[in-house]
Amino acid sequence: MVIRYPAPLRPGDTIGVTATSSGVADALRPRLDHNVRWLRERGYAVRVGECLRDDTVVSAPKAQRAAELMGMLRDPEVRAVVPPWGGELGIDLLDQLDWEELATLDPTWFVGFSDGCSVLLPLTTRLGWAAIHGTNLMDTAFRQPEGLLHWTDLASSAGPFTQTSPGRVRVGSWDDYEADPGVEELTLPDAGAWEVVGGGGVDVVGRLVGGCVEIVSVLAATPFGDVPAWARSESAEGTIVMLEVAESDPFTVGRALHSLRLAGWFDEAEAVLVGRTPAPDDTRMTQREAVLDALGGLDVPLVLGVDIGHTQPSMPLVTGAVTHVVVGGGSARVTQELV
Repeated sequence: MVIRYPAPLRPGDTIGVTATSSGVADALRPRLDHNVRWLRERGYAVRVGECLRDDTVVSAPKAQRAAELMGMLRDPEVRAVVPPWGGELGIDLLDQLDWEELATLDPTWFVGFSDGCSVLLPLTTRLGWAAIHGTNLMDTAFRQPEGLLHWTDLASSAGPFTQTSPGRVRVGSWDDYEADPGVEELTLPDAGAWEVVGGGGVDVVGRLVGGCVEIVSVLAATPFGDVPAWARSESAEGTIVMLEVAESDPFTVGRALHSLRLAGWFDEAEAVLVGRTPAPDDTRMTQREAVLDALGGLDVPLVLGVDIGHTQPSMPLVTGAVTHVVVGGGSARVTQELV
């Protein structure tokens, strides 16, 4: 499968905002408005959709959410789509979207993570569209620490671009933008480092794929998460699989990772990157032990503590892109090339 990259995002281009899963409560609308202004101040037009309400688990009925997303993806004026955040049931969109029509369209940047992976993963594996696993709209105004790029930097660049882990993290809580809707400075009080399991260094190249464990693991048995078939279609490179846990206990995580392993997700892998998680440990098994139990026997480098997912900061990465990961000597570096 040939990976197709959306056109670089330019000032004046339109960014669509629609909640593919959960909507935004009234108390958090000031934060949404702040991020929309932030994008507009940087020269982008922003189209805010109708699917944003918060009176049910999802922002609108699935047919309405699918129609709004399809409308944005088929509109050549909309160059990127970013949901406010994830949620719980974005999977219900997948049989509502017209995948045959999408395959005929020029790709549009889709940006997000968490439940957004319900859309992000099949855009890459089913259509061959590059997408951005990165912060959602509600976190867009946060300034990235030194070493990390902003998702708009990736969307507006033809690459290659290199990011390095800043070595500072925040785990277990989030900067409170309900109390301060305009907050833009990340608070990173703790040291953090990427760990190569078993020691040594890593220097690998592959095409990036993956996402939130709770989401991608339930897609693996469907046509919307057939990573093995996608990986086999890449004749020149193997894959780099990235995974991160939102909230599940270690036993749920372990089962999900074993399921991905048995489904062949790592058969073509050159490395597996696992993000830091705020999810709790259990007295009988930690999150780290769950990962090692499921993936520790793979004959590929396993890197833990990566700056992706449900902790701050988060490194935005382009799924489908050729990705060069180097870890060692006290540093961690990721270079991506959009070719």
